[in-house]
Amino acid sequence: MKNSIKIRWASLIMFLSISMGLFAQQTQITGVVADAQSGEPIPGVTVVVKGTQRGLITSVDGSFTIEAAKGEIIVFSFIGYEPQEVTVSPDASYNILLKSDVVNMDEVVVVGYGEQKKGDLTGSVANVSAKDFNQGNISSPAQLINGKVSGVQITSGSGSPTAGSTIRIRGGASLNASNDPLIVLDGVPLEAGGISGNSNNFLSLINPNDIESMTVLKDASSTAIYGSRASNGVIIITTKKGSKDKIRVNVNSTNSVQVKTKLADMLSTSQFKQVVNAEGSDAQVALLGTANSDWNDEVFQLAFGTDNNVSISGAYKDVPFRFSAGYFNQDGILKTDNSQRATTNLSVSPSFFKDHLKVNAGVKTSFNKNRFADTGAIWGAATYNPTIPVYSGSSDFGGYTEAIDGEGKPVTSAVLNPLGLLKQYSSKSDVNRIIGNLDVDYKLPFLPELKLHATIGYDYAEGEGEIYVPASAAQYFLTDGRDYTYGPQKKENRLLTTYLNYKKNLNENNSVDVTLGYDYQYWKNTTSAYNEYNTLEVSQSSIAADDQRHTLLSYYGRLNYNLLSRYMVTATVRQDGTSRFNSDNRWGTFPSVALAWRLSEESWLAGIDILSNLKLRASFGITGQQEGIGNYNYLPVYTISQEGAQYIFGNTAVNTYRPEAYVSDLKWESTEAFNYGVDFGFFNNRLSGSVEYYTRKTKDLLATVPSPAGTNFDKQILTNVGNVDSEGVELSLNATPIDNTNWTWDFSFNATWQKQTIKNLSIIPGTEITNTPAGPTIDSYYFQVLTEGYSPYMFYVYHQLYDESGRPIEGAYADVNNDGAINSADLYRYHSPAPEYILGFSTSVRYKDWSLSTSLRSYIDNYVYNGMAMNAGTFGTMSYNAYQLNNLHKSYLETGFQSRQYLSDYYVENASFIKMDNLSLSYNFGRVKDMFNLNLTAMVQNVFTITNYSGVDPEISNGVDRSFYPRPRIFSLSVGVDF
Repeated sequence: MKNSIKIRWASLIMFLSISMGLFAQQTQITGVVADAQSGEPIPGVTVVVKGTQRGLITSVDGSFTIEAAKGEIIVFSFIGYEPQEVTVSPDASYNILLKSDVVNMDEVVVVGYGEQKKGDLTGSVANVSAKDFNQGNISSPAQLINGKVSGVQITSGSGSPTAGSTIRIRGGASLNASNDPLIVLDGVPLEAGGISGNSNNFLSLINPNDIESMTVLKDASSTAIYGSRASNGVIIITTKKGSKDKIRVNVNSTNSVQVKTKLADMLSTSQFKQVVNAEGSDAQVALLGTANSDWNDEVFQLAFGTDNNVSISGAYKDVPFRFSAGYFNQDGILKTDNSQRATTNLSVSPSFFKDHLKVNAGVKTSFNKNRFADTGAIWGAATYNPTIPVYSGSSDFGGYTEAIDGEGKPVTSAVLNPLGLLKQYSSKSDVNRIIGNLDVDYKLPFLPELKLHATIGYDYAEGEGEIYVPASAAQYFLTDGRDYTYGPQKKENRLLTTYLNYKKNLNENNSVDVTLGYDYQYWKNTTSAYNEYNTLEVSQSSIAADDQRHTLLSYYGRLNYNLLSRYMVTATVRQDGTSRFNSDNRWGTFPSVALAWRLSEESWLAGIDILSNLKLRASFGITGQQEGIGNYNYLPVYTISQEGAQYIFGNTAVNTYRPEAYVSDLKWESTEAFNYGVDFGFFNNRLSGSVEYYTRKTKDLLATVPSPAGTNFDKQILTNVGNVDSEGVELSLNATPIDNTNWTWDFSFNATWQKQTIKNLSIIPGTEITNTPAGPTIDSYYFQVLTEGYSPYMFYVYHQLYDESGRPIEGAYADVNNDGAINSADLYRYHSPAPEYILGFSTSVRYKDWSLSTSLRSYIDNYVYNGMAMNAGTFGTMSYNAYQLNNLHKSYLETGFQSRQYLSDYYVENASFIKMDNLSLSYNFGRVKDMFNLNLTAMVQNVFTITNYSGVDPEISNGVDRSFYPRPRIFSLSVGVDF
């Protein structure tokens, strides 16, 4: 014990002695920091003794005074300049000259089949790195960049954790074919669409925590290298890799609670009783109960979630590696809704032969378990009679109160008990996915400027599920429930990419970068046959097995030429061959060319000190489209008849085959695009941004249109028909007004104006096709049309008339064509669901170790058809049958409508909005006991929405609000630990 005390005292004395000795060695270091080119002093430069908390910023005249010991390193840093490190020496002169780092010219950005310096880009390319990603409870990679990039629109399908997102870059280029961008993950182009058990959210099988950066290619110059799949833009996802640093361990855990926000605006219990008593019949009044049930409280819940990730990165025997594992578990705010995901990611990056041969191998796995709630409960919770109790006290129908007829059976047309819908419905799925890639780069020893690259990629997914409803449940009482499994559906995607890249500085003024390559990609999609049974094991229907395959072969080349670091040319050509078209139309050629001129490098602009960067860009290119269509639409295909549809020969039932509609000469949909851009930077790029203007003309649309009578085997066919034009303007701004030792403030802003017009939809030249119904339906009514000369999916409705008090008159519509009659000829096109303007704003403020950040988005002039108000806002909807009352939407108090006014423009509302997507506060504890770094973040997502739209949410991707699953407000706490 005494020896222990002596050792502690000796250690303390030694520590104090060393500290005093070090303190005695420190001296005052003074100097001036100036611009290396102009010699002008630079105020606000951060000056820090490396590895310590000692720091300051330079004064107005660029001078500084700091205490440091001999041998310590002082770091000088300032935005727009290359950082500089200086080792302290008492005899040294500290006149520091910082070199300008104009537009971070050496910053590398991932582009198609390679990388480019940011300063050399000629196309419209936006890169978002991990430090700028949206934070918080993120279930899918698309949410990381929502609101971050001009021209990019990301809309989540609903508030369910199993919902996917709709991604549109510059609004999309097609009508019926796919408008989804191409997603490329570590060099592997991923298949579009979904899979059984996860049909709406295929991208969510990738763990967002493994992503290092996301690059968005928007114009034809940057996307044409991907040819036939690039009409709707490209998103390149790069995952995190290891390095040759020491081994690091990162642990991050985010735990959250989700709460419901705005719900459908229905009558309260007292209002409902007043309406029934005042306006209902005696029979309807008799159906009022004595309960006061809050059905929304019955079906919605506080939803808890957790997202936990651990990663290990570094190098083992000089081989960089990174391994990560994650577990995500999120309940939905609708009871019985849940999504779970377990992921792993392993990458290794060895190099051989003095780095002439570099290899990167990666394997990503994902194991998903979903439980899907019956979302019909949302409609039920809004409309079910609030005076009826939740439970009946009987064992019938699981004990839930239901509308029953005189024979004690559920009424066929009744709204079902919403809690019973959830609790007596079980829909589960298992979806597994593995994505592997092997990249090889080999520099020839005798010609190191020439590199051979090869990528082998493999993406395999398998999904299956089961659905069970007991025979006693009211929802399937007449069919004795449901009990069956579906799948497995298997999707296989194989890729081989090989290209040669030659990159050389020909002399001090000229450089070239040439790429020549070949791609082979093969997809296979198989689904097993299965039978749907009721709970009593009597077959209801049979689903046939399916086997779908297609192949894409590609040859491509690209030339980048740079003259004097100010004149740049990019030329690209790609030829694609697809198995989805016949041999005469199989191959498509997609060229592009782009020019850029960096004016800021010209001598006649060199004297403008505030100008850091000014570059003009222009590009033209052609891209193609063959996604979103069937694999065999050009072939005569026959389908076998189902059970019950056989032909009887004698006493034998024989299955027959029927021909499907087909068009033998299907060909590529193609898009011609121009893009004009200006990149700028001021004050050493503390203020930077870009302005873009683009036009696109899509022709030979792959669209489903009415077939002329007698010309095919269906009333509608997929064929090449029509043209769509679009144009837009995009603005991006980034600024860092303050950056010093204690304070940093930066913000970014982006704005987009976009317009799309249908030019032609006619199969027969010279024939005008107008008002083709499109979009979602309610009771078989279409609310949107495709019309030549107008924006796609405009609402097609009657113009509502109003009385002197401003109350809509039921059934009274304007005689638009002045023919004295009100009929379908008076329907008119009234606004579009697509916003005319899209705005995004992000800002972050740091004070010492505290950080506060937020992101906001806005849509302007987007319109939504409020189907919920129309569907439940009339007195006639209060009673579908003689056994039940249904609650009404509050719009009834304003309209007094007795029956549904399906096509009234009264229900088409301006849904412009401002949303604060997130608000976060972080504190960095720094090094804790010399063991680990600790960071703590508190966050709120979906903070608020400002809108005049009266429905649940103004952000509806298809423009028709039927019964929306509300997006929740999320409160989360995240803890990050680095060892």
